[in-house]
Amino acid sequence: MSRSWSPSLSISSSSASRLVVTAAATAVLGAALTACGSGSAANSEPTGDPQPGGTLRYGLSQAPTCADPAQAGTNQTIYVARQVVDSLTDQDPETGEIVPWLAESWESNGDGTHFTFRLKEGVTFSDGTPLTAESVKKNFDAIVNTLGGVKAPQAVGYLSGYTGTTVVDDRTAQVNFSVPNAPFLQATASHQLGLLSDADTAKSAEERCAGELSGTGPFVYEDYRQDRSATLVKRAGYSWGSEAFGHDGEAYLDRIEFTIVPESGVRTGSLASGQLDAISDALPQDAPQIEGAGGRILTAPNPGIPFGFQPNVGRGVLVDPAVRRAVVPAIDRQELVDTVLGPDFRPATSTLASATPAYVELADVTYDPQKAERILDDAGWVPGPDGIRVKDGQRLSFPVLFSSVFAGNQAILELVQQQLRAVGIDLQLDLVSTPETTARQNAGDYEASYYNSTRADGDILRTAFGLQGRNINQRGPIPELDDVLNRQLSTTDPAARAELIEQAQQLVLDNGLWIPTVELSQAIGAGPNVADLKFEASARLQFFDTWLSE
Repeated sequence: MSRSWSPSLSISSSSASRLVVTAAATAVLGAALTACGSGSAANSEPTGDPQPGGTLRYGLSQAPTCADPAQAGTNQTIYVARQVVDSLTDQDPETGEIVPWLAESWESNGDGTHFTFRLKEGVTFSDGTPLTAESVKKNFDAIVNTLGGVKAPQAVGYLSGYTGTTVVDDRTAQVNFSVPNAPFLQATASHQLGLLSDADTAKSAEERCAGELSGTGPFVYEDYRQDRSATLVKRAGYSWGSEAFGHDGEAYLDRIEFTIVPESGVRTGSLASGQLDAISDALPQDAPQIEGAGGRILTAPNPGIPFGFQPNVGRGVLVDPAVRRAVVPAIDRQELVDTVLGPDFRPATSTLASATPAYVELADVTYDPQKAERILDDAGWVPGPDGIRVKDGQRLSFPVLFSSVFAGNQAILELVQQQLRAVGIDLQLDLVSTPETTARQNAGDYEASYYNSTRADGDILRTAFGLQGRNINQRGPIPELDDVLNRQLSTTDPAARAELIEQAQQLVLDNGLWIPTVELSQAIGAGPNVADLKFEASARLQFFDTWLSE
């Protein structure tokens, strides 16, 4: 892919600071994404030269919850919001390499406390104002000082130790941290750190969610209706795309119309009948109808934290570490995949998903119901008259808080419920809306919360399980884990940092802070007229290269 610009700072494409993952890890990430992203061989997508124009009609499985990329948490929200903002860098989905986007080059100091970005010339926001170093400063300042950790927990986590941005000149911004932040470069490729106009960074969190936003992205909001629908139109004159994109210039599509279709069968039927061009959460049972209409299912595994239970260790029966340990071998993860999800999904084998750099398989994440029973027996939990265990008059029962952000969640948890009952644990399902899930997590009003979190970097363990931040586990200090999480944040050597992330995965499991179930994969149904619908490195959709055949 040709580019008319070239890096102008001292950093080079071969520099070690261009990468935040090891060579082995990037190979794993690239292989995982490319292996699962090609769709069905029996139903090939359109070929030939891309055709500009047309409207893509996309069916979301859930309503987007906020127009602001920094506050976007669900995949359905991110699919919309990501298209309107660009980031300083991008992450190549095939190699894991960090590549230029709004920044044409960058450099960092030796200990990872200062990162200097040189911006491309001629970039503008959709409100007509130019992108400057001051824009970078205002965006990062607003995330930390205006949005905060409640509204934008991941974005604030990525900026851990942020002390401010120095405007060196109009096109040069130096981002500063009080302590080393080795994974920050990879974070600059995320949608959460995508850049909005100066006017937007001055808005409140609620105002930013409403949809009147100006980014530098290849699409702009034409209409946004909170929790209902969204329409994007092509940005005329866009010419500063990511090096990971497949072409230069403007996007091919004229418009993207997102509608909300919660029922899986209705989404599939709408795609098969030509009322929609692409849909989210195409599960295995949907494949025959989609493929029968000439379409295909595209999949990509999400890096980050797989689906699982995050216990509140200060409340209910999950206060007992033996209970948390016993739940892990009581779950038959392969049965979850085989029964509910199908071959494009994988059982979780660690506290990180297998597509994540520095992932290691953990031997303890194995189905062994006899082990689960022994752990509970030794801890004094004995079977009661109805088969549910009791101890000191307390039933071994706990509710799990979850939402339907992924179409398979309820079916998975219903099967886990059966599996846990077989060893004497009573799991109660507490299905609520996504906003209520977030509110109750923030308030500590739950005994376990079920979700996943996506990022193509092992630092996600710190943002999910670190003592600072939201601390959904409601835990106190765990010196060994806290030390490892902090040291990986400040370790700039990729191999040494990978070793620390490997240790952290085991420590999170050993302390009962995460009970893994299955790895999430994005499964997208695409109609026969849709070409080059692609996944970026975090397995979210990228519509810039997408085009429609006649």
